Amino acid sequence: MKIAIIGYSGAGKSTLAQKLAQHYQIPKLHLDTLQFLPGWQERPKELLCQDLARFLEANDNWVIDGNYSFAHYERRMEEADQIIFLNFNRFNALWRAFKRAIKHRNKTRDSMAAGCPEKFDWEFIRWILWDGRSKQTKTRYHKLSENFPEKVIVLRNQREMNHFLKKIEMI
Repeated sequence: MKIAIIGYSGAGKSTLAQKLAQHYQIPKLHLDTLQFLPGWQERPKELLCQDLARFLEANDNWVIDGNYSFAHYERRMEEADQIIFLNFNRFNALWRAFKRAIKHRNKTRDSMAAGCPEKFDWEFIRWILWDGRSKQTKTRYHKLSENFPEKVIVLRNQREMNHFLKKIEMI
């Protein structure tokens, strides 16, 4: 089983990846762990792509969460058996990110690169509300549904995510 989880910041990609990896007993990769160096410094894209390629080649089954359109995006989507798109409302995502920031204040989440403590600043708020929802991003998500209609699962809120998780646990 290969599962790609994509969607907007704050929607719960990493949490869902953890649950699915645990349920299916398969390796998971949070792309955010490859993107940053300590202190939120961006890592060279080539290194992220190399590490991701090694992960893809080393594992027959996986859960990968994160968008990163420059990082073997087409390959991940083609190889995935399921593509889960978390299309949460921007204000819901902002609220979720705020709660996460409080919960992990001054700590680094498991789904984040070492040395990158949780932050909730104006730059991130802007990303959640506007910059991360560009026309280009929306077009990329729309094309996925056109190209892989049999694989794409769109979850729009926590209720739908809970229903999805409940359904797979019955299998």
